[in-house]
Amino acid sequence: MAKPTLEIRDLRVSIEGKEILKGLSLTVQGGEVHAIMGPNGSGKSTLAYTLMGHPRYVVEDGEVLMDGEDVLEMEPDERARRGLFLAFQYPVEIPGVTVANFLRTAYNAIHGGEGREIPVLEFHKKLREEMAALQIDDEFAGRYLNEGFSGGEKKRHEILQMAMLRPRIAIMDETDSGLDIDALKIVAEGVNRLRSDELGVLVITHYQRILRYLKPDHVHIMMDGQIVRSGGWELAEELEEKGYDWLKSEISA
Repeated sequence: MAKPTLEIRDLRVSIEGKEILKGLSLTVQGGEVHAIMGPNGSGKSTLAYTLMGHPRYVVEDGEVLMDGEDVLEMEPDERARRGLFLAFQYPVEIPGVTVANFLRTAYNAIHGGEGREIPVLEFHKKLREEMAALQIDDEFAGRYLNEGFSGGEKKRHEILQMAMLRPRIAIMDETDSGLDIDALKIVAEGVNRLRSDELGVLVITHYQRILRYLKPDHVHIMMDGQIVRSGGWELAEELEEKGYDWLKSEISA
């Protein structure tokens, strides 16, 4: 299978008439981990939700292509079937739906089809293997989705979804938010275990700490709806040391 490619070209997005993304361009390919850092209000989450087709966000101009196909013409479920995945910053609770049932339904929706659903025993074997790799207890599969989960459990479940669904481009919207150091390491190790030429990852974060474990190939700094600087891992370290005010002063100089 060819490497996946996500191309964002001069993307402009508004919410309730206010422009949030102001001509953002970025390309993510399989085998790459990109990190987007930026202060609150810079448009990071707007980018994530726009890519997945949230109806609140209005695309005013630009293109988003997935393997050359127009993502913006696709409904959210079609985007997921084509291999786009979003790990939410604040996953919602769904009482009455177990983790196992949710994941099997999602797996069949993306990888199955009429008459091609994954057999129950095969699915549960695969689920147990992925849960063990993420240090998740077996009883977790029978719990209702995100109900009563700690912050770390919610984020581990997002990575478990990635492991089960095997997307082509994964967008992680502040997955490190609220994690203690142990949970952070487990989440990062889970992502690193999935890294391959068949997966491109876009990590959105405020902080450097998860990047210490992920070691992204590219780091982008986002401010006021645009990417203002890109570089390697060393850019995240410099930003951690000097802060966003340093970068703002350099840009305005």
